[in-house]
Amino acid sequence: MTLQEKVAQLFGIWVGASDEGGEVAPYQHEMEEPVTLESLLPQGLGQLTRSYGTAPVDPALGALSLLRTQRSIAAANRFGIPALAHEECLAGFSTWGATAYPVPLSWGAGFDPELVRAMAARIGQDMRAVGVHQGLAPVLDVVRDARWGRVEETIGEDPYLIGTVATAYVQGLESAGIVATLKHFVGYSASRAGRNLAPVSMGARERADIMLAPFEMAIREGGVRSVMHAYTDTDGLPSAADAELLTGLLRETWGFTGTVVADYFGIAFLKTLHGVAGTLGEAAGAALNAGVDVELPTVKAFGEPLLKAVADGQVPEAHIDRALRRVLVQKVQLGLLDPDWNPVPEALAGRDLDDTAALRGTVDLDSAQNREIARRIAEQGVVLLRNEGGTLPLGRPARIAVIGPNAEVPTAVLGCYSFPVHVGSQHPEVPVGIELPTLREALAEEFPDSEIVTARGADVDTDDTSGIAEAVRVAAEADIVVLALGDRAGLFGRGTSGEGCDAESLTLPGVQQQLLDAVLDAGTPVVVTMLAGRPYVLGRAVGEAAAIVQTFFPGEEGTRAVAGVLSGRVAPSGRLPVSIPRQPGTQPSTYLVAKLSHASESSNIDPTPAYGFGHGLTYTTFQWTDLDVPDLQTGTDGEIRLAFTVRNTGERAGTEVVQLYLHDPVASVVQPVQRLIGYRRVDLEPGRSARVEVAVPADLASFTGRDGRRIVEPGELELRLGASSTDLRLTVIATLTGQVRELDHTRRLHATFTTSQEQEPEPEPVPVG
Repeated sequence: MTLQEKVAQLFGIWVGASDEGGEVAPYQHEMEEPVTLESLLPQGLGQLTRSYGTAPVDPALGALSLLRTQRSIAAANRFGIPALAHEECLAGFSTWGATAYPVPLSWGAGFDPELVRAMAARIGQDMRAVGVHQGLAPVLDVVRDARWGRVEETIGEDPYLIGTVATAYVQGLESAGIVATLKHFVGYSASRAGRNLAPVSMGARERADIMLAPFEMAIREGGVRSVMHAYTDTDGLPSAADAELLTGLLRETWGFTGTVVADYFGIAFLKTLHGVAGTLGEAAGAALNAGVDVELPTVKAFGEPLLKAVADGQVPEAHIDRALRRVLVQKVQLGLLDPDWNPVPEALAGRDLDDTAALRGTVDLDSAQNREIARRIAEQGVVLLRNEGGTLPLGRPARIAVIGPNAEVPTAVLGCYSFPVHVGSQHPEVPVGIELPTLREALAEEFPDSEIVTARGADVDTDDTSGIAEAVRVAAEADIVVLALGDRAGLFGRGTSGEGCDAESLTLPGVQQQLLDAVLDAGTPVVVTMLAGRPYVLGRAVGEAAAIVQTFFPGEEGTRAVAGVLSGRVAPSGRLPVSIPRQPGTQPSTYLVAKLSHASESSNIDPTPAYGFGHGLTYTTFQWTDLDVPDLQTGTDGEIRLAFTVRNTGERAGTEVVQLYLHDPVASVVQPVQRLIGYRRVDLEPGRSARVEVAVPADLASFTGRDGRRIVEPGELELRLGASSTDLRLTVIATLTGQVRELDHTRRLHATFTTSQEQEPEPEPVPVG
């Protein structure tokens, strides 16, 4: 291959983004320059960017257009190499008419990796059916400051929860033949003051033990084939130019063999934002040297600037060859270089491709199977925070007042990367493409005998209070109030949650707190229902609301899931993947902190959350008993085994989410007070019990020591079993013996849970006679 042909495989083209897609990437319009696909075809092309996710297109016609484009690309270059097509799939395949699943924060609330794996497999099958090869998901960023707008895209604030759920997503997507892409590598979510695309101040231990941990798990166990570098600079070193990170750690230590792709325009940012490159050619050289293989979304630095840098001797051609080999290996894996490569995707197989009118509407990306999985994830993601006096489930109220800015908004359940919000909002003339019942509609369906009355009360984010008086009147005349508060997803300031929609504080946006307080004063019991992308301070509701139901953009089945929980048709089982703050000014705050970060006499600010990580109520009660630990002592290379019984002592079926936390009271470097190291959902009918056995390897007590090595130290440990990080039920004090032990990336990552339902005792025989 010529140098030009090699370089052409290392970038994508985003055709039509400026004209049709609106602003869906940072600095998009500022960075784009006119590039025509036709001008590049003779040299070949590495990737096609978002053929479906740039503008509304019927899936069948989109597949036909992609097919024709692929044929043109393959026919025009000497080697017949087609492009790899990538799309966003953060909360479902981001295209018109595709299922809008709950956002990742809802996945985290479910604590159910198996269900997430099933969802990802469905997403991957839909993408593959229409000719897509790569999905830009999942996000493995750990929430450190909930003011960051992209919290909704994360799975939570705990690296173990994120790692297990994200790994399951990767496995599901890859099982369908789609290249999963881990992002954003690494530290993006730890930006100063929660501002998007801002510098990161982070020590080596926080980076290794918190930020890198989920990526390590997904790479070891997920079979992932792509990683996206972060926009971040950490302590002055941008991720896109960090060879120690992208080559030393990722490839040489962890053994990753796939491709590293740029976050959109991230290579050019080395010049324009970071200032570590004087020209785009220097930026291209720095990225290639670090280990970035593919420039996305369109050619900028890897085009003429890179070719000139090679000609001038500034960039070794060997770096291009290294990246090219990885790109071509991936295309081989995808079958794109097979001699009998067939560009016709599964969805168009056997159809008359010349009859476009007949093709329209023939591809279903929102099948009944998809919606069923979306429903289950939405239901599992509903978190019952408060239920005073057993207000929920509701009986048969004669009049339900549905009040609030999210009561009658169909898209209130969608995150910023769902197609109707991400792209569809730029095309208001186009139908949404999927069924999105509002909360009022879902409640009317769930409570057919109740009168449903509504009042908006306030907007999500304006200062207009003119509707509050009417809301109070409606509330006072009802038997129960369902108050729908929260966010509006958007991009770059066009919403209150989403990419580029960072918050100054965690006070409810707009005048929603005033609305909440006024409705509480009306005297009718209030069920606060949050449809949001991040946790917010709930003020008086924490002590005065009859109930609080928290959801995180639960997707197209979300309002029915909420209505089902309110009626009791659905048993709440969600647990908080992020803490709910008590005060708006205590950020950054997370449960995963050292004792020095807790409330103390040294500061007048109390960061104690209103509801801690892992919290979530049910409609039943559980008793934890019969703890058994055969041996309280093991070596630093051993494991501790324990067992206990969980019994449903209530009158309804329910799910207890058993959570295992580790507390290391004395260590050579400061440790979080506790951290999650395992969990298991336990479903129980009334009166039934389960025996839970857990094997905890000493490897889980490891951390990065003073000299940067990962170690396990001898000494006392506490294994804390609880229903949340703030509701601990059983504690095991164990001792690790022996010498300090050094570990590497091959260490054990999981505790082993075994759950067995206990048999009901046989009834006593009844005497006869």
